[in-house]
Amino acid sequence: MKESKIPFDRVMKPERELTQEEKDTQEKFRRFLEHIRVKATDHFVYPPEILTVDEITIATVGNFSASVGKPKSRKTFNVCAIVAALLSGKKVLSYKAKLPQGKTKVLYVDTEQSRVHCHKVLDRILRLADLPTDNDNSQLDFLMLREFTPVERRNIIDMALEDEPSIGFVVIDGVRDLISDINSPGESVNIINDLMRWTNVYNIHIHTVLHLNKSDDNTRGHIGTELNNKAETVLKVVKNTLSPSISEVLPMITREREFDSFAFRINADGLPEKSTIM
Repeated sequence: MKESKIPFDRVMKPERELTQEEKDTQEKFRRFLEHIRVKATDHFVYPPEILTVDEITIATVGNFSASVGKPKSRKTFNVCAIVAALLSGKKVLSYKAKLPQGKTKVLYVDTEQSRVHCHKVLDRILRLADLPTDNDNSQLDFLMLREFTPVERRNIIDMALEDEPSIGFVVIDGVRDLISDINSPGESVNIINDLMRWTNVYNIHIHTVLHLNKSDDNTRGHIGTELNNKAETVLKVVKNTLSPSISEVLPMITREREFDSFAFRINADGLPEKSTIM
C-alpha cells in the first residue's frame, strides 16, 4: 500500500508578515502584562474606606456593592440615605461616609424613572443632607437615562467618568437596564466586568440597585448571580412583615463581618428616618 505524504505547509502554516493592527494589538497586551503582574516587591495600602454601618466597612475604593429588594421595599430611600451621608459627612440612618481627598463628587444614575421622579429623588437627597434645594450642588451630578438604550447608557456612564476625575462614588439605580437580557450569561458577565473596570480605572466605588425575584429572595437573573459573586457588599432591603410601613436593611453578602440590621420608616416630610421594630 502506497504511503501518502502530507505536505509540510498543511501541518505548519508558513509565517506571514503581521498587519499593523495585529502588531498594535500585541503591543497593547504586552503593556497589559506589565500592568497586571503582581510582584513580591510591590507595596500596597488597604483601599480607602468610603462607607460604614456602625463602624463596619461596607464600601471601599475600587469595589462595587448593591442594594437589593423586592419592588416597593424602599430600596431607593435606602440609597438616598447613603448619598446624603456622603454629601453631608453626617450620620444618616446607620451610614457614615467619607470620600477620599480629590474624589468628593457623587454621580447618581437613574435608568428607570421619569425626569419628574428623578427630581423628587434629588430633592430628597439634598433635604436628608441638610443642603439647599433651591440651587445645584457642585458635589452631586444626577443623570436620567430612561430614554436611552442599554449600550447608550453604558457609553454615557463611561463618558461621565472620563470627563469628571473628581467623582468618587457612583450610584446606578437600575443596573439591569444596562443590559438587554438579564438572563443572558454573556451580557451579565460583560456588565459586571464593566463595573469592575470602572471601579479600578477611575478609583471609585459603585453602588447598584437590583430587584429580588417576586417568588423568592434570589437576585434577578444571571446578572444577579454574577453581582452576588463579585460584589463587596450586598444590602438586602425588606418590608417588615408585621409593620409594612417599616423597612429593614440586612447584610446579605459581606466581605467584612456582618453589621447588625437596622430599620427605617418614611416620616411626614417624606424622608427616611431610623425606626425600631416592635
